[in-house]
Parts: sequence; C-alpha cells; structure tokens
Amino acid sequence: MIEQRIQQQFIDSADLKYQAAQTLARPIADAVQALLACVTSGGKVLVCGSGVSATDAQQFAACCVAGFERERPELAAMALCTDGALLTIGGGDATQQFARQVRALGQTGDLLVVLSTSGNDPSVLGAVQAAHERDMSVVALTGRLGGGLANLLRETDVCISVPHDRAARVREVHTLVLNCLSDGMDAQLFGEQEVLS
Repeated sequence: MIEQRIQQQFIDSADLKYQAAQTLARPIADAVQALLACVTSGGKVLVCGSGVSATDAQQFAACCVAGFERERPELAAMALCTDGALLTIGGGDATQQFARQVRALGQTGDLLVVLSTSGNDPSVLGAVQAAHERDMSVVALTGRLGGGLANLLRETDVCISVPHDRAARVREVHTLVLNCLSDGMDAQLFGEQEVLS
C-alpha cells in the first residue's frame, strides 16, 4: 500500500513537469533574459521566499554566486534573510521583513526574484512593492493563478505560474525552474557545455 502511494507521488510529479514544460518554457526564457540584463549591466539579484521557499531562494542565490554546474566568475546575488533579527527592531512587522531589505539593498537596475506557492504571502507582496518603489524588475515563481502576487506585477515583470494547486507539487516544479534559470544564465553568458553526470 505505501509503495503504491510512493510510486503515485513520483508519477504525479513527473506528469506535472511534463505538462508544464511547454507552458512554462516561454516565461522561464523571459526570466533568463531579465536575469542576464540585470547582471550584465552591473546589477544584482535579490532573492526571497516565504516558508519552505526560503531555502530555495538561498540555493538559487548560491548558484548565482558560486556557479551551477561549472566553474565560472561570480554573479552578484543574495538571498534576503528570514531570521527574526529584523522583526525585533522597529516594531516587528513581519509583512515588511523582505521589503525593508529590498529598500536597503535594492537599486534601479537590480532584479528581485520571489517564490511563493500561493502568491498571497504578505512578506513577499511587500518585497514586490518595495522593488517597484526602487524601479526594480521582478521575476515571480508562484502556483496556479498567482494570487495577489500576480495582481502586483507590472508588464515588465515575469510571472512563472506553475499550473497546480498542491503546494508540494508547485515547490517541486519551482526547484526545476530555478535549475533552468541557473543553467540558462550560465549557457548564455559562458557558452554551452557538456554536463558531466
């Protein structure tokens, strides 16, 4: 019984990735171009995610700085912190946790990458608003219809909305999307390279 349930998890994940490949290829390519425009013009990439997505944000920022699957020069990127230190000072408004960091670190020409499976996380919404105040573009990874996040995005922003309602499935595809973004940047900046397994 449990083995069948496990196998079904693999099947469901694979099915979603297969179905989403065609739908998401264009917005992922647009996001790669936005990232390239940022880093080649001297900007930096700020990344944030709420809840479990915070770990994905940290991993993506690390791939930008340290490289994905090859040795290459560093790209300017950082994950915004999720610890409680920012909440203990200045009133502790959790909805402003990322926004305050964007206002402190972001500049025109920088890019904000946000991850939210629901698209309704107040801290992520605040970060997008702060990025727009700084005249930054946004790449948003979200689920299904994008929630409130989709309504905040501008025409110059990129929305990568995974066509599924279940958070676990959305996060699995977000991981693949972040890998595609990392690989796409490396290939565009440094040429295609055969990846050793």
